[in-house]
Amino acid sequence: MSAPHPTLELRGITKRFGALVANDHIDLDVRAGEIHCLLGENGAGKSTLMNVLYGLYRAEEGEILLDGEPQRFAGPGDAMRAGIGMVHQHFMLIPVFTVAENVLLGHEKALGGLAGAREKVREISQRFGFHVDPDAKIEDLPVGVQQRVEIIKALSQDAKVLVFDEPTAVLTPQETDELMAIMQQLRDEGTAIVFITHKLREVRAIADRITVIRLGKVVGQASPESSTTELASMMVGRAVELTVHKNPPVLTDNALRVEHLTVLDAVGQKVVNDVSFTVRGGEVLCIAGVQGNGQTELTEAILGLQHRATGSIDLNGNELLGDSVRDVLDAGVGFVPEDRKVDGLVGEFSIAENLMLDRYHGAPFVRAGTLDRGARERFATEKLGSFDIRAQGIESKVGTLSGGNQQKVVLARELGRPLSLLVASQPTRGLDVGSIEFVHSQIIASRDAGIPVIVVSTELDEVVGLADRIAVMYRGAIVGIVPADTSRDILGLMMAGERVADGPSTTPSKGAAA
Repeated sequence: MSAPHPTLELRGITKRFGALVANDHIDLDVRAGEIHCLLGENGAGKSTLMNVLYGLYRAEEGEILLDGEPQRFAGPGDAMRAGIGMVHQHFMLIPVFTVAENVLLGHEKALGGLAGAREKVREISQRFGFHVDPDAKIEDLPVGVQQRVEIIKALSQDAKVLVFDEPTAVLTPQETDELMAIMQQLRDEGTAIVFITHKLREVRAIADRITVIRLGKVVGQASPESSTTELASMMVGRAVELTVHKNPPVLTDNALRVEHLTVLDAVGQKVVNDVSFTVRGGEVLCIAGVQGNGQTELTEAILGLQHRATGSIDLNGNELLGDSVRDVLDAGVGFVPEDRKVDGLVGEFSIAENLMLDRYHGAPFVRAGTLDRGARERFATEKLGSFDIRAQGIESKVGTLSGGNQQKVVLARELGRPLSLLVASQPTRGLDVGSIEFVHSQIIASRDAGIPVIVVSTELDEVVGLADRIAVMYRGAIVGIVPADTSRDILGLMMAGERVADGPSTTPSKGAAA
């Protein structure tokens, strides 16, 4: 007996943006009742391919078939009417509208008005155990529930193909497990599911089939039984070391002490709420939590970018709160911002110019008020080599580099001077596995040099791998500081707001392991 015809077929899909070929003759088929994982690094072309499928982009070449019939989508409305639903990484919801109002948008006739939308929400919620109130406002719902609303939106249009685009990026581990259970239930009811991700752990947990994309091309199929090392090698094209190797911490007398730090936003709301912690030289304190719980404002306060802050930020006996950014940098604080393109680099400047951005006012690049071009060139040339920055030369514009090489420029600049503290916020966001491996090694090298290190990350694997201790933030407050070997279940509960008392092992003694 021949195999059933795929529900969805993509044949020879090619999408270009100018000279960039984002999708290069990609073939993909998805069957009813399966979860097909589309695995690849950030920038590999996964989301572009799904945006072509959803009618957001139009491919230059190739065709889309549903149940064997060719399709042409002028926009998402056409795709939805054909039976394709998409749960986006960044939710497409209107915060001040209710659940039912969001589900109704664009489908007033099909759902029969607001009353019909309410009934549809109740029906789907009961079917999947979602417990979603159709009259609740989106802005009042937790992130995990908002994602369920996105799923309800797709299912309300009787989607037979459902695309999940990096759906776990804003979820706690428990919410991730709940989402996977929902995906499995949808699969068992016959839905064809495309699961886009770069997280190897999730792929191995849920995939029925795996297609790997690298640099816009399909490089092969993989089995869910494949090891994470094998999958990573397919993604990158070479062998990759996924484990962070580090010795037990050897603590020094250097320390950052944050006490009762509170930061207000523009309307007077507390975005950082009475936060206190200490990080010693020779250890990495990782700050975990779902994005948007005050981590950004906390790091900005340390750097001197938040002007509505109270409390104390003491670095080796020097109070930083109230100092300018220039003073904080001069105190030896290295800062890797979460958005390198906006806050870390000037794209139109050369690599050499970016490497001296925070040192333009003195040695070694400025002498007697004059730029020492020789010193700048020697420094930039050395960093180009030691940080393996792939570029034509030190005068290459940073904006022309890949994300990984841009991040290496930021690290080379921040680690290229004597430091008293390193703060790295989302240091590997958008990087390939090989670049992540390099960034992690540099962070551990700073820690081993006796520098206090703070790493803010929403990637739990990264947190567990780098940390000597873990502080979890929820709604602006630290709900607990725990050892690095704390279970993921407990960390997930903390990320959802459950408080955990600091245990006796959360502050390692000098020379001891965390």
